[in-house]
Amino acid sequence: MTDLTKEMQLSEEEFIVNMGPQHPSTHGVLRLLLKMKGEFIEDLIPDVGFLHRSIEKIAENRTYAQFMAFTDRIDYCASMPCNLAWATAVEKLAQIEIPERAQYLRVIMTELNRIASHLIWLGTMSLDLGAFTPFLYAFRERERILDMFEMTCGQRLTYTYMRIGGVSKDVPAEFYQRCKDFTKDFRKKVDDYEAILTYNPIFLSRTKDVAILTIEDGINYGASGPTIRASGHDFDLRKVHPYSSYDKFNFEVPLGKNGDVWDRYIVRIQEMRQCCEIIDQAVEGLPEGPIKAKVPTMFRPKAGEVFARIEAPRGEMGYYIISDGTTKPYRVKIRTGSFSHVQLMRHLCKGWKIADLVAIFGSLDIILPEVDR
Repeated sequence: MTDLTKEMQLSEEEFIVNMGPQHPSTHGVLRLLLKMKGEFIEDLIPDVGFLHRSIEKIAENRTYAQFMAFTDRIDYCASMPCNLAWATAVEKLAQIEIPERAQYLRVIMTELNRIASHLIWLGTMSLDLGAFTPFLYAFRERERILDMFEMTCGQRLTYTYMRIGGVSKDVPAEFYQRCKDFTKDFRKKVDDYEAILTYNPIFLSRTKDVAILTIEDGINYGASGPTIRASGHDFDLRKVHPYSSYDKFNFEVPLGKNGDVWDRYIVRIQEMRQCCEIIDQAVEGLPEGPIKAKVPTMFRPKAGEVFARIEAPRGEMGYYIISDGTTKPYRVKIRTGSFSHVQLMRHLCKGWKIADLVAIFGSLDIILPEVDR
């Protein structure tokens, strides 16, 4: 008997079920220990740590520039925001001014990656609930985004596109029209997704009024991003604490009302539409100029500490850095949305059936590399 199972006192009618760490619906190496009574979940304990890679310790043994490539792996579905979070923290620590063109390019790439990440979430969650067509549709559109990333930096998953002080390369001439065509077409594609899912009776029965998260509970558990905004909490770092020129773009922050699985779905659907609005404005207003500030490869920020955060697809992503004045950070601590959301599973799943667990987990959009750092 493991230490986790000792926490669960069983009656004669209760039994323990292991879900994961190889179960396909956990979307990674996550083990959920379930105390069941019939089909109903009496208790749940998440067991993490199967993917631990000591990435924070790796950061302390690399220069600030060298660690940029490792940030891609923190959330491989949304590598651009991971790059941006690290760059923003280091630039704040070293007081580096970023060229305006580089700021706009960062916004374009980050918002494109936000759409790509949400498409992975939409496709896999739909597949978990038995809807195969949205999975095919979502990955079809995601390929167009990956094509644009490939033409810009040569990569389709882990980009290492951003640099301390700017970005690695300017976009090619053909990028602009490809990007405009994509956002124009994609708005219609989102309508197609909604036609299949949003008010589908089966989808509604699996998601509406299921696993309601109140604003108070969400804040207490450290929830962020679409997960807490689905409960009606109006907090988006792009609006509240603008970074990387987000204050120059007009967009809305989608909010839910009930905080159930359906609200967490619809908020992300609406977010993809708002991403298109931001991208169009950034492409149209893209200023001329340099794409990178003059920053030495081996630079030494002054001794001190800093915390910088951004709005990543799964919630708030932040870096706490302590500098001792050398070329490597003395201490790095990473804050991610998924780590807090895994804790929500125990709170949200009690009393629901094991079939509902798949929908609840999918609605939180957890990715395990963000958890095991």
